[in-house]
Amino acid sequence: MQELLRSTDITIIAFATALLEGEDIACFEQDVNMSVLEGGIGIFPRRLMVRPDDHAAAVKVLLDNDIPLGL
Repeated sequence: MQELLRSTDITIIAFATALLEGEDIACFEQDVNMSVLEGGIGIFPRRLMVRPDDHAAAVKVLLDNDIPLGL
């Protein structure tokens, strides 16, 4: 898996996931359970991962929808 997006804003992660799934690009969110360690205040960024073969297409989908990649 290759990192596509990193953000502390869970709404951006959810929107990006919906866009990618709409384009049949499989993605996986990592670091979701870090909120247990941080107390739920959202200081640790979550990462959205895609397969290396889908990375270029996924970047295009996000940029076409004005989602900053934040890498």
